[in-house]
Amino acid sequence: MRSARLLLALAACAAAFAQSEVSIAMPRPVPVVGRFLKPFHLEKRIVAPPLLTDSARLESLVRGGNLYLSVQDVIALVLENNLDIAVQRYSPFLAREVLRRAESGNVLRQVDTPIMPGPTSVSTAGISANANGLVGGSAFSTGGGIVTQVGPSLPNLDPYFAMSATVAHYTTPETNILLNQTSALTNSYQQIAMQYGQQFVTGTSFYVTFANTRQYLNSVTPLLNPSLNGYLDITVNQPLLQGFSLGVNKRDIEVARNNMKVSDLQVRLQVATTVAAVLNLYWDLVSFNDAVRIKQKALATAGQLYEGNQKQKAIGAMAGIEVTRAAAGVSAAKEDLLIAQTNLAQQEIVLKNALSRNAMENTWLDDVHIIPLDHIAVPKTEEIRPVQDLIGEALAHRVEIQQSRINLASRQIMVRGDKNGLLPSLSAFAEFTNNGLAGPPNPMYNNCCGAPDAYFVGGAGTVMSQLFQRNFPNYSAGFSLNIPFRNRTAQADYVTDQLQFRQNQLQLQRAVNQVRVDVKTAVIGLEQARARYQTAVDTRVLAEQSLDAEQKRFRAGVGTVALVIQAQRDVATDEDAEVEAMANYTHAKIFFDLALGRTLEVNHISMKEAIDGRVDRESMIPAGVTK
Repeated sequence: MRSARLLLALAACAAAFAQSEVSIAMPRPVPVVGRFLKPFHLEKRIVAPPLLTDSARLESLVRGGNLYLSVQDVIALVLENNLDIAVQRYSPFLAREVLRRAESGNVLRQVDTPIMPGPTSVSTAGISANANGLVGGSAFSTGGGIVTQVGPSLPNLDPYFAMSATVAHYTTPETNILLNQTSALTNSYQQIAMQYGQQFVTGTSFYVTFANTRQYLNSVTPLLNPSLNGYLDITVNQPLLQGFSLGVNKRDIEVARNNMKVSDLQVRLQVATTVAAVLNLYWDLVSFNDAVRIKQKALATAGQLYEGNQKQKAIGAMAGIEVTRAAAGVSAAKEDLLIAQTNLAQQEIVLKNALSRNAMENTWLDDVHIIPLDHIAVPKTEEIRPVQDLIGEALAHRVEIQQSRINLASRQIMVRGDKNGLLPSLSAFAEFTNNGLAGPPNPMYNNCCGAPDAYFVGGAGTVMSQLFQRNFPNYSAGFSLNIPFRNRTAQADYVTDQLQFRQNQLQLQRAVNQVRVDVKTAVIGLEQARARYQTAVDTRVLAEQSLDAEQKRFRAGVGTVALVIQAQRDVATDEDAEVEAMANYTHAKIFFDLALGRTLEVNHISMKEAIDGRVDRESMIPAGVTK
């Protein structure tokens, strides 16, 4: 019944995830053999191969050789195509199979899938130190589920049926022929034996054994020949100290259920981590585009100055050295533009790889240029609640804290098993055996011992009748006690797990403390990033005013080319600083959301869509853009 319920649960799970990338299917049973084997659950379960192709969304966003990406489309592509998330989707299914194994009475298996940190940008320009604090993983490691197994052995909760058949022919030399009246006694021997066994979560074990033996001797002495011997044996064992506890015998099942919760949280953490990392890539790509635009503008300005100086030199109004200085400015601007363009091209490769399952094999994707549709917007002010309220929110929503608490509960369950292992081994048993004997009269019988008892004359039916009527019963009962002196192994295991449990308690407190630090750091980082951006804007405005003044002085003949070039460089530098400050703000905001555990909510991510690998939302294509 337990196995049947588990199969029904798995079937319901398979139905729920019918649209999911990961699936476990049951093949159709063979009409005759399948029906016979179905009660014994011998069907082969098939795991579908992995999906290695991209969703149709990726190619649908391409227009005229450009890949148009909004933030929401980036998130949708991450959920559909990112390989880190695809790998982590198997975690809940692995955990369910471990639970299936535990419900059969076997020890847990290690099937944790580590959290991958996600991709990083090709350049650290524009990324503040705080912004990377949580991107790429949690502030501490949870280590997945608990699998440590010591203490009393678990009962095997899957029943079994065993059967054996033996056919033999034995020949025994006889030196004394008075008994069997032959010098070579032969025995044509046949035996069939069957056993059904089952253990229960109480620790009780139950075995039923049936055996039937047929012997035919070439002797005139036996009254019955061939003789049929049968017995039916029932044995019950029950531990009374060690292993006598539902909590102890079910501890792996309880931990496996906890590990299922942990695996679900692992998927959630991987989704949040990967989405945050890819959003950083996207906003860095936006800033790299802005950097290219700034460098192109700076190159154009330097070129205009160079051309103007050449004209002034041609009419004798300017010395040749000023033309050389302007040419050097053009060369420096070209170098800056080349570096910015290189960063942009490399960033596109990294982002494409994060949004595709086989980006390196999609040759058409190599030639596509990414056009970001969203731009960085920095608010004038930040509406931030009191820090203590934010800390409370983070402690309630951070996946790592939830995982640690679940694992702490699992560790406590395991300690319960270790404590039971300190007890002596005391078990009681009872055995009931019924015997049967029958057979036809020996045609070679020499009447040495009188006629055979008619009660035993018969065949297999007579033997079975004797067994079930309990004509020849055997009874036995007793107990077995095993007291290990010193018992150092069990004591060491119990104390070891207690020490680890205390360590886990401290680690949980350390994690809670770290969450508080993360939240406070995130709040400060977000406020400073916004203030830094405002300062960068003010500095850039002043630099533009200075450039305008130097250009006017130069045209009036009271300035120099060197001062104009320096003013141009100052503007370009300050524009770069403004773009960098904007990028810092986006990273600070992403860090802030991660620190509070609200990444999925802020980005409107459905865990059902994340698990299924299919996102039901319209893609954003700019108006007027055609294929």
